[in-house]
Amino acid sequence: MGAAARQEALKRLEVLVGEWVVEAEFPGLEVPPGRSVFEWSLDGQFLVQRSQAPNPVPDSMSIIAVDPETGAYTQHYFDSRGVVRTYAMTFDGEVWQLLRETPDFSPLDFRQRFVGLIGDDGDTIRGAWEKRTDASWERDFPLTYRRLIAGGVDEAR
Repeated sequence: MGAAARQEALKRLEVLVGEWVVEAEFPGLEVPPGRSVFEWSLDGQFLVQRSQAPNPVPDSMSIIAVDPETGAYTQHYFDSRGVVRTYAMTFDGEVWQLLRETPDFSPLDFRQRFVGLIGDDGDTIRGAWEKRTDASWERDFPLTYRRLIAGGVDEAR
């Protein structure tokens, strides 16, 4: 993979940059919305996501990287519980998927994935976290991002 292809992979992530309201739905619980900010870091080589949420959702920080050899995305996740996880990520500008199927920094009691669809306006992401303990995926909880503030293009990139 060349530098141009890597830059194209980074450029696809631009739609995520900005400030978002995040709404999670948990059966039987009324949870106020949280907030998530995506911004470029280290001369535009990494996309950082910082999220603040009310209980029961932990605050978190994620760093999205592009593998220079393959162009694959990886999300490195950290949260206020001390949880550290690594997700294989795909993103084509319309579908955002995070997938964790192997143990990493924390035990793998179940497999996880998030699949989100970017709305036509680019200002909404509707998705859900799912978990898998046996042969099939089951919905854990839906998650919706609604853009508050769009981010600018990082000129350093």
